[in-house]
Amino acid sequence: MKLRNWNIGFWLLIALGAVWFVPFVWMLVTAFRPKQEALSASFSFNFTLDNFATVWSGAPFAQYFVNTVVIVVGILAVQILTVTMAAFAFARVDFAWKNVVFLLFLAQIMIPADVLVFPNYNVLSELSLLDTKLGIMIPYFASAFGIFLLRQMFMTIPPELDEAARVEGYSRWRILWKIYFPLARPAYIAFGLVSVSYHWNNFLWPLIVTNSVENRPLTVGLAIFAQSFETGAQWTEVSAATLIVVAPLMLGFLFFQRQFMNGFIHSGIK
Repeated sequence: MKLRNWNIGFWLLIALGAVWFVPFVWMLVTAFRPKQEALSASFSFNFTLDNFATVWSGAPFAQYFVNTVVIVVGILAVQILTVTMAAFAFARVDFAWKNVVFLLFLAQIMIPADVLVFPNYNVLSELSLLDTKLGIMIPYFASAFGIFLLRQMFMTIPPELDEAARVEGYSRWRILWKIYFPLARPAYIAFGLVSVSYHWNNFLWPLIVTNSVENRPLTVGLAIFAQSFETGAQWTEVSAATLIVVAPLMLGFLFFQRQFMNGFIHSGIK
């Protein structure tokens, strides 16, 4: 019975994987196909790089790449600082109502970011930060998910290390950055991949906040590029542009996938 259940679960995973993989393969093949064969059901060995050249020259994707990298890296850098300090406080510092405050932080995970679009927009308008990279980044400088993930990881670190460090004269700040930060490396990699993938693909908030090419990320630029065709969607160019956008994320995940899984395993999240 257990073997049969395992087989059912295995094939179910294969089916779910195929649901995601088939559209990706179609996009990948279409990106390299000549325009006249874009929707052809037959397979051919006629492949070209002209679609990528057309996309790169048809829209300022280089500027979009720079904008996206600045936004993603800026958010992650500040998040590492804020979530590390908050997670250490919840894991090792005793203060009044600690569990209640931690539950309030966890409640933020259940609140979709889109719900806060209009309040955040009003705040940025008052601060004159609309259509700026900083305006895109500010609402995400803290992460409830990151705090939870690192707190769980910090809880697995033996408290005897703290005591030994205090004997050596370490302050809490030095203990945090000399002991907890290096030991929690898998969790940081896992959180970094989640943060980068989310903000690399974030669309609604940058769409609302930005109006200029100098601050527009890849997702918004891709949407504008796809709508620029007067005769309908050109699937070869759109597929090529989509591949340009998603390729860095896929390469990053393939490169760090082992650390990504280890980060969740070591933190106790299943």
